[in-house]
Amino acid sequence: MHEKDGPGRSAGPVTVLVPAAGRGVRLGADEPKAFVPVGGTPMLGLAVNGLMASGVVDEIIVMVPAELVDTATALVAPAAPVRVVVGGVERTDSVRAGLAAAGDSAYFLVHDAARALTPPALIARVVAELRAGHRAVVPALPVVDTVKTVDSAGTVTGTPDRGALRAIQTPQGFTAEVLRAAYAHPEGATDDAGLVERLGVAVRTIAGDPLAFKITTPLDLHLAEAVLDGTAAVRSC
Repeated sequence: MHEKDGPGRSAGPVTVLVPAAGRGVRLGADEPKAFVPVGGTPMLGLAVNGLMASGVVDEIIVMVPAELVDTATALVAPAAPVRVVVGGVERTDSVRAGLAAAGDSAYFLVHDAARALTPPALIARVVAELRAGHRAVVPALPVVDTVKTVDSAGTVTGTPDRGALRAIQTPQGFTAEVLRAAYAHPEGATDDAGLVERLGVAVRTIAGDPLAFKITTPLDLHLAEAVLDGTAAVRSC
């Protein structure tokens, strides 16, 4: 944590904001996506466990629907220092609620609860880059599929060079000043880095991890279950 920072590295606490108010329509579950179990543990619980295991986090603030505050508190709040607050209808509303609840942090991470298998080492690398002086850091993976642009009728209009494309993961990390400034006008972006880009702040990418995939569809859920089953099998050997 921040008290262990070495020479030439920026000190200060790290707060993680975990939006967990999404309904997860594409997953086809009856409950909000963050509360869907993977290997017997809700995604939110797995995500918080990974953040704590990274050893670089000082505070975690989870944003959930108002009716699930008690459920989420029972699930994650016993693992101090985790707090649960009411989120919003949109993801940006939830992040703003988390920012309002946060104290004086030097850095913020924003992490999707649905990226429940994100390795703690990746979380630690994002924080290390922030402490090294970068104001915005995101994990990224090369795009392996050919990507097309299409018009409203579904007709292909172009084929971007995938060598210049990256799939962005979380946690996305920012200095507190940058993220708070970005959320002064949070409309129209699909991720937090998109808001930061509007400020003219350089966003640094680091190597992501395939295990940090987002559990969005039933197929993703099956994959996550298989990964956990395989990990458990290895540990039992």
